[in-house]
Amino acid sequence: MKASIQYMTGGESHGPAMIAMIRGLPAGFSLDMEKINYQLWRRQQGYGRGGRMKIEKDKVAVLSGLRGGMTLASPLTLMLQNKDYLSWQDKMDPVAADMSEKVRVPRPGHADYAGVKKYAFDDIRNVLERASARETAARILAGAVCRQYLEALNIRLYSHVIRLGTVCSEMRACEALLKKADDSDVRCIDETAAERMRQAIDAAGAAGDSLGGVFEVCVYGLPAGLGSYVHWDDKLSSMIAAEIMGIQGIKGIGFGAGFSSADLPGSRYHDEFEIAEGKVLRTSNSAGGLEGGVSNGEVLSFSAVMKPIPTLTKPLKSFHIESMEEMKAHKERSDTCALPAASVVAENITAVPLLNALLSRFGGDTWKDLKARAAGDE
Repeated sequence: MKASIQYMTGGESHGPAMIAMIRGLPAGFSLDMEKINYQLWRRQQGYGRGGRMKIEKDKVAVLSGLRGGMTLASPLTLMLQNKDYLSWQDKMDPVAADMSEKVRVPRPGHADYAGVKKYAFDDIRNVLERASARETAARILAGAVCRQYLEALNIRLYSHVIRLGTVCSEMRACEALLKKADDSDVRCIDETAAERMRQAIDAAGAAGDSLGGVFEVCVYGLPAGLGSYVHWDDKLSSMIAAEIMGIQGIKGIGFGAGFSSADLPGSRYHDEFEIAEGKVLRTSNSAGGLEGGVSNGEVLSFSAVMKPIPTLTKPLKSFHIESMEEMKAHKERSDTCALPAASVVAENITAVPLLNALLSRFGGDTWKDLKARAAGDE
């Protein structure tokens, strides 16, 4: 299926602003700017975040695509000002930047080295400014817009951290518990595990190290029949995976039982049917709400693993890209752990392929048409 909703982000980490331009949104939908700002705020939270979060207070500004708060079907352009640009303007001015001071020592695990090889730069700053996870603030804009359409159709998105470093949550997620994930600064619904996660972050920070982990996204209220088994790129699983793997630091995704599926025989993995009062039910949800790349009416769930952040206060071995002399890696201001924030990013951008799948099935140039057609399928 051709994606109805397409978006592009722009901006550098310490440049003037981050922007998102979104095309294909159904017309006539009233967007709530404070709901977008709330999602931006959620992204900035989390135990283990660095000094940048004390500087930026993200608030969305609308440049095009709305009138009186209503979508016009024209491209929606949203902007976030980078407050830290005031401290970096001499180095990051788009036209008059002083480029005499160059970053020449790459960080293992970052895009630094691969980026300068790709584009033949002699200054790693040209890479790291765009490769920075600051770009996810712009992706939140696209996701937070699309999720408002979904929520108006009673489709609810949640996320929580299930593993941080070697510390694992022992609690099974349900919607009532997932609603409480925002109450935890590590987004863990298991309070005992959450305290151990904070201790692990503190220990890593004290050692000049960083931590990654695993989060889970769960979507409730999704109708059956979204996506397609006919073509590989029309599978809802393919569309979601592309979005999630595009988040900085994400190294893998698994739907439902995910990689643990390899441990199970088919008799224990597959979700048996039950009929109760004329309704189709399942005895389990190992498939994570997707079969053949199509939503099956169960809760959509997937987990994703985030690597430890590559900027370390006790840097790893590296080298000077010009002299080839071995030395310690370059240091930038960074977090000890950004896993809780990554889960919020994933939760929001999942809304983009979901809205695309809804539009593909039900169509509608206007919100009124989409809402009526989706409701008629219930």
